[in-house]
Amino acid sequence: MTILVTRPSPAADELVSRLRTRGQVAWAFPLIEFTPGSQLDRLPSRLSSLTAGDLVFILSQHAIQYAQPALALAGTTWPANLNYYAIGRTSALALHAVSGHNVVWPHEEEISEVLIQLPALQAVAGKRALILRGNGGRELLAETLLARGAQVEFIECYQRCEKNYHGAEEGRRWRDRGIETLVVTSGEMLQQLYQLFPDVDRDEWLLHCRLIVVSERLATLARRLGWANICVAGGADNDALLRALYL
Repeated sequence: MTILVTRPSPAADELVSRLRTRGQVAWAFPLIEFTPGSQLDRLPSRLSSLTAGDLVFILSQHAIQYAQPALALAGTTWPANLNYYAIGRTSALALHAVSGHNVVWPHEEEISEVLIQLPALQAVAGKRALILRGNGGRELLAETLLARGAQVEFIECYQRCEKNYHGAEEGRRWRDRGIETLVVTSGEMLQQLYQLFPDVDRDEWLLHCRLIVVSERLATLARRLGWANICVAGGADNDALLRALYL
């Protein structure tokens, strides 16, 4: 099994290192990178304006990586009287590590569809909800909270930037290295991967690889694009991806 990990650094490098210690042949091929978000300077004042029982949502561990220094620079911290939610285990642990607060996340599957089913989020009318995320992204969480009567505001904590590669060169490189398994952790990256290579590489190699994704939604997208050998990991963290790779 020769593996290509397309998630961003440093998570890609960590997963590749762990795979290589197990004797696997693995390579990192990050498709996106991160830069500070355009609204980080608003975060301290927006957090401090929330009142007891209001909601804060962390949609990625990268939001914490950029939000925490911004709060430290402003001399403030994460208020203890708010209710914190995360999209998954990794982002929940990242917030807990810097705040010490309890963070709730959906254990069943780390996606918005499961997050919005949490019992505590069924009655949110009149509450304010602050969603910390990257640029763009899905609107399901915000739309659901609004429909349930909450006031919703976004803070763009980071930006995802597509890394530029020469598709034909990369196609030759990864085919020569015998890549058989791909790890992809977002729909944005899956589309990018599909579009990167020339048709001949896509048809003869890419779509024949085993594909590891992190949700049924991604698996559905992958099938629509033409993949058949798809495995859904139990989460988006590297531990879950390792387990999926060895199924």
